[in-house]
Amino acid sequence: MSRSRAVQAGVLLASVAVLVAACGGGPDGAGGTSQAAGAPASGIPDTAAIVQGVQKDAQLNAGLPDTVKQAGLHLASNLQSAPNNFYAADGKTPIGYEVDLAKAIAAKLGVAVTHQDMAFGSLITSLQSGRIDLTMAGMNDTKARQAQIDFVDYFTSGITIMIRKGNPDGITGPDTLCGKNVAVVQGTSHQKFAEAQSTKCTQAGKPAVTVTATDSDNQNQNQLRTGRVAAILNDLPSAVYISRTAGDGKFFEVVPGEPIEGGPYGIGVNKQNTPLRDAVQKALQALITDGTYGKILQAWGVEQGAIKEAAVNGGS
Repeated sequence: MSRSRAVQAGVLLASVAVLVAACGGGPDGAGGTSQAAGAPASGIPDTAAIVQGVQKDAQLNAGLPDTVKQAGLHLASNLQSAPNNFYAADGKTPIGYEVDLAKAIAAKLGVAVTHQDMAFGSLITSLQSGRIDLTMAGMNDTKARQAQIDFVDYFTSGITIMIRKGNPDGITGPDTLCGKNVAVVQGTSHQKFAEAQSTKCTQAGKPAVTVTATDSDNQNQNQLRTGRVAAILNDLPSAVYISRTAGDGKFFEVVPGEPIEGGPYGIGVNKQNTPLRDAVQKALQALITDGTYGKILQAWGVEQGAIKEAAVNGGS
């Protein structure tokens, strides 16, 4: 991950607790997130129809390991990172764009999928021991991790610039941060990028970036709302979700464009389970090709991180 999951989880759980309190979701495996009254709450899309529209591919199903055909996919996540994966108001139903993608992949393979909440640090070892079939938890596909497990890449994340609604400071990209006050969380890749961008500004004869490093995103959001800083740097999914939900979407927005210093998130698979890895890759690629993948990301507002090809071990 590009930042501490502990920091991210604490901030996002605090942000989402009230937002999801009025919304519910269907049982895991039923296909997407549905609202009791038929209308999605703020930030929680109704994706049931998208996922339920996925058709089984008999050929992909035939190539699955027998254990998966019989018992379905056992997938583990660290369920505390909106909008990737988190719990609905009932405290037990997993929701998020990763959850929807997992359900769509399982539907394409013609099997069920169950989600298990697990500490992030236990995911790789649980894969290696065979306790689970897959991981999908905003895990960056890196060369170091590829030595332990295989990945099927499904999303590109990176640093994103969050600004006040209406963009009163005219920020359109990294180069327009020169001379601006920018908030980051202490010790993250966002802080390193902001400091490097400041150096780039001064080398070009422009004013430096004033970098304000705090202990949490909550502090940064308060500073942005009050105009004490002009922008916040955050990971793409988090920035998009906060922008869509904070103040019912009236406080912030995300600067359009590709993620900065982006890299892929990968579905983790045991290196000894090549048949499952290849089946998941083909299922995801089919969903990308037929548009289901794009509809899910768009529903959650994270289409900026969409990929065109479901690569295997594509990270660096």
